[in-house]
Amino acid sequence: MNLSICTISFRHGLQSIEQITEWAGKRGFDGIELWGTHARHLASDPEFNGSWLRSIGLSVPMISDYLPLEQSWDEVRATAIRTFSLANHWKTNHVRIFAGGKGSLQSTNEERSYIAAQLHRLCHLAEDRGLRILLETHPRTLCDTLPSTLQLLAEVNHRALHVNFDVLHVWESGVDVNLAFQQLQPFIKHMHLKNITSTAHLDVFIPENVFSSSGSRKGMTSLFKGCIDYKTFFAMNDISGLNASLEWFGPHPFEILEEDGKQLLPYRKQKLYH
Repeated sequence: MNLSICTISFRHGLQSIEQITEWAGKRGFDGIELWGTHARHLASDPEFNGSWLRSIGLSVPMISDYLPLEQSWDEVRATAIRTFSLANHWKTNHVRIFAGGKGSLQSTNEERSYIAAQLHRLCHLAEDRGLRILLETHPRTLCDTLPSTLQLLAEVNHRALHVNFDVLHVWESGVDVNLAFQQLQPFIKHMHLKNITSTAHLDVFIPENVFSSSGSRKGMTSLFKGCIDYKTFFAMNDISGLNASLEWFGPHPFEILEEDGKQLLPYRKQKLYH
């Protein structure tokens, strides 16, 4: 697989895009998954773009952003066009979003139908620009369980719609993560990789906590030291050719990302550390 780091790991730090990319390139990573917030801030410096990144041996596999699917189509469209422009600027054709802001059990049939209709229109808009929409498997969205995710993909029924398979959040839903991967595999274009020491600490990943600079980081751990058995996951599933990102939200991102990157070498396209 191709392995990237996420700029969201540096959401509370002072590192520049030059520092992050230089560090990632020297440690054999393939790319930088760019958080939409960072992409918008970097837009004022046009010299930082996809061509610049490729010139130093890296790429942007995905822009990770959020679209207001519950709002009117005009509002969704306006936000989407701005995000699509950022994707083109960074020469990526993958845009990650969430499937609304309510879980499948909390959503009415009417709310679900509205989100599905918005996604269908959004996929047309993306396809016209050579882009793909990736829905992330995530709590408090319509992709919070395997059955709901499969149902939503069928409801939208558009070839530009795919999945960002967040291994931890799928595991968190209680389903066998290997079964889920195999059932969703035709749609998976990207994976998020992270781990936790105990189910008691899963709340650390809720947005209200993870985006707070003073939020708890208890239970966050490097990839091969937590509850999810990634060695078995990689052994049981065909991940060849997939893009994946280490999504680290805890302290000391450089140290943890380097450790995980080294341990993932057997599963990666081989690149030498400088």
